[in-house]
Amino acid sequence: MAHRQSARTVEAKVDSGIAQLVPDPYRPRAHVLMLDGAPQSHVDLDDPAYLDFEYVRRLGHVVDLAAPERRPLRVLHLGGGALTLPRYVAATRPRSTQQVVEVDAALIEFVRRELPLEKGHRIRIRHGDAREVLTRAHEDSFDLVVGDAYAGTRSPAHLTTVEFAGAVARALRADGWYAANVADGAPLSFARAQVATLRAVLPEVCLIADPAVLRGRRFGNLILIAGRTPPPVAELTRRAAGDPFPGRVLDGDELARFTAGAAPVTDATARPSPPPPKGIF
Repeated sequence: MAHRQSARTVEAKVDSGIAQLVPDPYRPRAHVLMLDGAPQSHVDLDDPAYLDFEYVRRLGHVVDLAAPERRPLRVLHLGGGALTLPRYVAATRPRSTQQVVEVDAALIEFVRRELPLEKGHRIRIRHGDAREVLTRAHEDSFDLVVGDAYAGTRSPAHLTTVEFAGAVARALRADGWYAANVADGAPLSFARAQVATLRAVLPEVCLIADPAVLRGRRFGNLILIAGRTPPPVAELTRRAAGDPFPGRVLDGDELARFTAGAAPVTDATARPSPPPPKGIF
C-alpha cells in the first residue's frame, strides 16, 4: 500500500493558521501535526494503534474499555486533527463506524492528502461546527462521543456547557460514554467546572490526569469520562498507572472534593478554556 513519505517538514496554510507535519525522528513514517507551533496530533502510518501523546493514550484506554475486545463501535469525534484516534479505533476495532467533525476544511484536506487513511476505513469526515453537527445527530446513535475540538489551544466556549452536554447525552446510547479532553492549569477552575457541568447531565463521571496537573504544578490535559452507567474505574486506574507517564483516576468522593462546589457552566456563563502558559511548547 502506498503512503506518502517525507523526511522533511510539510507546511500549509489552513483556515485556523499554519499547519505543519514534522517527522518523528524515531519512527520512520510518523509525524506530529503542529498548528501555529502547538502540537495537535501524532500519527504513525506504519502503526496506527501506536498512541504517542499522553492524553490520547488515555482516550485510547476509554476506547479499549467501551466494549468487549474488537467489537465494532459507533463513534462520533468532535474535532479531527490528524485523525489519530479514529485511526486507532479502525485498527483495534475493525468495522467500527465513525464520524469526525472538524471545523477547519483546509486542515481536513491537508491531513487526508499528506497522511492518507487506510483503505477500507469506515470514517466519515464532516466539515462543520461540532455542536451544530451534534445537535442534528439521531438520538441514541453512538457508543462513544469524543470531545477534542479546539480553536487553536483553547476549547471553544459553546462546547463547554450544560446545553452542549445535553446534546451529547441525547446522542449517546444508554450505556455509551462521553470522553472529553480538557486542558487547564492551577487553580483548575475550568476543569472543576467541566466536571460539575457533566455531572449535571450524566450522573457517572470520572477523571484521569497526571498527578502534577491535579496538584496544579503544571498546565496539562485531563480526560473526563461521563455516562449513565459507571465507567470501569478499577481497570482505568490500572491502565493509567501503567502508562509511561502514570496518571491518577478520580471518582466518587475524591472527584466530589476535586469539584469543590464548582457550578455547572451554561450558555450564558461560558468562557473558552484558559490559554496555555507562554513557552510551554
